[in-house]
Amino acid sequence: MTKKETMMTKTDHELTELLSKTRETLRAERFSAAGARAKDSNSPRKLRKAIARVLTEQRARALKAT
Repeated sequence: MTKKETMMTKTDHELTELLSKTRETLRAERFSAAGARAKDSNSPRKLRKAIARVLTEQRARALKAT
């Protein structure tokens, strides 16, 4: 989905937007999977990894700023 190099080039605002959109997508996937069989069973895992990448980059920037 998104690589570390891509995360490093994004601004703080773009990272925040990406985080919220990815979390919303993951939430929608969870509810749609409850009713029917999901097309891509690895999709939630990929979304969680993308969220972790964003949070890691945000934390690294916060530590660098202090």
